[in-house]
Amino acid sequence: MISAAPSRGAKAGGPRPNRRPPAPRRRPRETPRRRRREAGPFPIVGIGASAGGLDACRKLLEALGTGTGMAFILVQHLDPTHESMMVDLLAGHTSMTVRQATNGMPLEREHLYIIPPGSYLSIADGALHLSQPQARHGARMPFDFLLHSLAEACGSLGIGVILSGTGADGSLGLKAVKEHGGLVIVQDPDEAGFDGMPRSAIITGAVDLVLPVAKIPEALTEYGRRIARARNHGKSPASAVAENRLPEIIDLLRAKTAHNFRLYKPGTLQRRIERRMAMAAIEVDDMDQYLALLRKDAGELQLLAQDLLINVTSFFRDPDVFEFLAEKIIPDLVRDHAPEHPLRIWIAGCSSGEETYSLAMLFLEEIAAKRRDIKLQVFASDVDPDAVARAREGLYPETICADVSPARLARFFSKEEHNYRVVPQLRETVVFTVQDVLSDPPFSRLDLISCRNLLIYLQPEAQARVVSIFHFALRD
Repeated sequence: MISAAPSRGAKAGGPRPNRRPPAPRRRPRETPRRRRREAGPFPIVGIGASAGGLDACRKLLEALGTGTGMAFILVQHLDPTHESMMVDLLAGHTSMTVRQATNGMPLEREHLYIIPPGSYLSIADGALHLSQPQARHGARMPFDFLLHSLAEACGSLGIGVILSGTGADGSLGLKAVKEHGGLVIVQDPDEAGFDGMPRSAIITGAVDLVLPVAKIPEALTEYGRRIARARNHGKSPASAVAENRLPEIIDLLRAKTAHNFRLYKPGTLQRRIERRMAMAAIEVDDMDQYLALLRKDAGELQLLAQDLLINVTSFFRDPDVFEFLAEKIIPDLVRDHAPEHPLRIWIAGCSSGEETYSLAMLFLEEIAAKRRDIKLQVFASDVDPDAVARAREGLYPETICADVSPARLARFFSKEEHNYRVVPQLRETVVFTVQDVLSDPPFSRLDLISCRNLLIYLQPEAQARVVSIFHFALRD
């Protein structure tokens, strides 16, 4: 699967903080029971905040209690020219060990790690890694950077929490957490001292819970406990019961929603169902209870369908692919195309539209560069009506500046507070529609089809069907 995570950019050997980190709070005495508990993977919570975030983080820590079995990493926007006092400011509000992160520091339960000023922080191989800030197109997004690595390293044990702050840092990285099966919690923007970061996150449609700070610790500990059980579920006899119930859930979704997941890979479906069970506070070995909930609660049924659809994308995702298209494919298509016919493109599985607009930008740029009088027609489809509605809206958080160049932002977007909206020239090239690629009629007489991060979720029978449909839809 193509991943949007840039976490491999954070290598061991990055810059160390300019001063020795403050001494950690005294750790509990090591015991055989404690050592046994440390073994194996455990939930890791990435917390992002800027303006107003210190107060929110204090309240979160005070409400958290002890014995969570988790590690916490705080990315607070700091002045890179001054030493951080965050360890001292937070240590009195928690029983956890509070430390400023250093390069190569191992992650441990019941620890809170603070990002040092002027650094980026990532996770790999059970340890923290510092690196020089990456400012693609002039934008520094340290929390996005952490979340991408958290998603890749931790999967369903990765949790992102966005607290008070200005701007939109975290709105891209939280999608990676969601894609890898993790949990995303956002502070209620009406409670936050500064609501920019929470509201920008909510706009993405990838947030699981919006809660007051005082309610976040309970959600964290309950999710952590249940998802840990779910990870061990495949080793227990109860996993066979859950597998037998899977067809019933698929039939229920097909009958009560617009979605048919019969041809999706069962392993992917089961992991997502277990995640929703953890969210609904149902034990992973009690599939009968979850089935009963789905039958009586249409809201939970829709939430499950949304989780199974996995709508995650970004602008110019996997840049090498778009570079190849721009250099090797699109120039020939534009040069050789007959002006009396529109140049037709289909994006199958368009999600919230970022890939669609990325491709449209490349074609419009090439048409302008070649001075060809060609009409561009882009068809974008997805089975999820909510994702298609977001794509039609064409409104994205300002953090897209990390993936979209300043020249493209100026040409193809207009700024609206902390967001960017696609300009009419770009929006008018695209027709968005709700469509199931497996069952609905395809588009035809196409010059190019883009289908990414869709076939990987389908069984071989469905993959072959989709490829056959694409073969029919393309021009000879």
